[in-house]
Amino acid sequence: MEKAIIRYVVGEPDVLVIGGGHAGIEASLATARMGVKTVLLTLQPDAVGNMPCNPSIGGTGKGQLVFELDALGGEMGRVADQVCLQSRMLNASKGPAVHSLRMQSDRMRYRAHMKTILENTPNLSLIQGEAVDVYREGNLWYVATRLGAVYGCKAVIIATGTYLDSRIIVGESFYSAGPDNSIAAIGLTDSLKKLGIKFFRFKTGTPPRLHRDSIHYEKTESQEGDMPPVCFSSLTDKEAFRDRPQKKCHVVYTNEKTHAIIRANLHRSPLYSGVIKGTGPRYCPSLEDKIVRFPDKERHQVFLEPMGEDTVEIYAQGLSSSLPEDVQREVVHSIEGLEDAVFIRAAYAIEYDCIDPLQLRPTMEIQDYPGLYGAGQFNGTSGYEEAAAQGIVAGINAALQIQGKESLVLPRSSSYIGTLIDDLVTKGTNEPYRMMTSRCEYRLVLRQDNADRRLSEIGLRMGLLSKERYNEKQKIFAYIDEEVERAETTFLPPGEALNAMLASTENPPVHTGVRLGDLLRRPGIGYKMITPLDIHRPDYGEYQEEVFEKAEIEIKYAGYIKRQNKEIEACRKLENKRLPPDLPYKSIQGLRLEAAAKLEAIRPESLGQASRISGVSPADITVLLLYLNH
Repeated sequence: MEKAIIRYVVGEPDVLVIGGGHAGIEASLATARMGVKTVLLTLQPDAVGNMPCNPSIGGTGKGQLVFELDALGGEMGRVADQVCLQSRMLNASKGPAVHSLRMQSDRMRYRAHMKTILENTPNLSLIQGEAVDVYREGNLWYVATRLGAVYGCKAVIIATGTYLDSRIIVGESFYSAGPDNSIAAIGLTDSLKKLGIKFFRFKTGTPPRLHRDSIHYEKTESQEGDMPPVCFSSLTDKEAFRDRPQKKCHVVYTNEKTHAIIRANLHRSPLYSGVIKGTGPRYCPSLEDKIVRFPDKERHQVFLEPMGEDTVEIYAQGLSSSLPEDVQREVVHSIEGLEDAVFIRAAYAIEYDCIDPLQLRPTMEIQDYPGLYGAGQFNGTSGYEEAAAQGIVAGINAALQIQGKESLVLPRSSSYIGTLIDDLVTKGTNEPYRMMTSRCEYRLVLRQDNADRRLSEIGLRMGLLSKERYNEKQKIFAYIDEEVERAETTFLPPGEALNAMLASTENPPVHTGVRLGDLLRRPGIGYKMITPLDIHRPDYGEYQEEVFEKAEIEIKYAGYIKRQNKEIEACRKLENKRLPPDLPYKSIQGLRLEAAAKLEAIRPESLGQASRISGVSPADITVLLLYLNH
């Protein structure tokens, strides 16, 4: 019989953060930098900032989150720049609304950089320990570790990632473990369930890692990084970043032989045998799931991506699987270029506990539990970027609550971060939530190139952004505005050179003067092309390229941006109409029963949030409006 552990109080920080993944890092850095004494409790301090899945930062919809994190004063983008292996702008052939930066990263150096930052941040203590119990007594929350240490604190941020009661599954084998075969966090789920918090069971997966020198690269397609490369953080030296060598990635493809092997072994797949109970991510399915769901597709892409400067490990993105290891090897060896690939790590699926995010407030505080916050995959999301975004918001709000200040709520019209959180707390999720540009109805206004302009004032106000850095950003914004104004008021005279340029882009000629702005709005014409004609162009010094690039976007899409800003302004009226937390929905006459039940459970903070709840109709919103104005 296991002996009872003697508990003893070891400290009373203002905030205790449980979990050292991407959510926990941004949360603890935010609270500490806002002057709040913080403890970051993690299972393994050497693994903080681990990337157990793809060693990359950014991607479609996710790159926007990283730019916004940087604008608020977060750390992810700056460290990603420091350990970048390859930088690529996704959707570059499309409009700027969907441009998304993605960086292949050195996972070991990323962890090391983050650990150094955490260890050297004032007000922050990085401590090894496994939280097994969270409870409240009086005005304090208490967190107990497996070894008996107890911390009393004013706020707790739970950022446990995929560790809660997690188990790894490979074919017929399954066992209790966290990502990368680390230890699982056992006991904390039961403690939180005793408080009355509702949980889901989700699942995610990873592909095999292969030995770099066992791949026949002559049979692969090479994928180069962008030149010049783009960085995430405004703190990064852009000139030095451009001179960094970039590593190649490679592409191979599955084939009919690959698919036949998978189909012949579906009976051994935990996904289809009933072993896996958790819900997996729809937008990042396993290979066997893709074969079943898309039987007519002849091949699937597999990206071979380096995991670091000093390792031979290659990440085979696209081969995520929970099939038995012998089947995985047969699958990999059926792919041209991977016939002799040597396995370093087998692919695996991992199941874990997470909460129903409908229990959250937009501040990331769990409803009915003042001072208890959730962030990251604990809230039902997937991805490092989504986790970090929630982490910084949870950290900011925990610090503001302790300081007796008004909480921060980012509306969905302000940012991708606001959209992500609003989706979670208003709509919930029945699968691991992934951010995509399609989820953001205001994506033309919420571009990654203007994240600083939208959010840096908040970063300054929260104390996460220095005054010097903020003032430098303001200088760039002023230059951009100046250039847009110049372009809209500067006329170029007609002439042979101008019409020759127009003809080269299949635009009709002009016979009178043309405004620079109107010229830039024509298809195929940009600042670089009109340089010889724009002889009075001002010099913006070191910011020249950035100013022209961002001014061009503002000019080209001015009409669309103006229309979207009008939509945002119209929606803001609903967002500004606050709903009292104790509103008696079930007794409001005219409100449908379904709507009243949903509103009672979710407790929206504004009429705008209420309007986005599934099951709440426009008629219900009218009833609420009449009730509030009565």
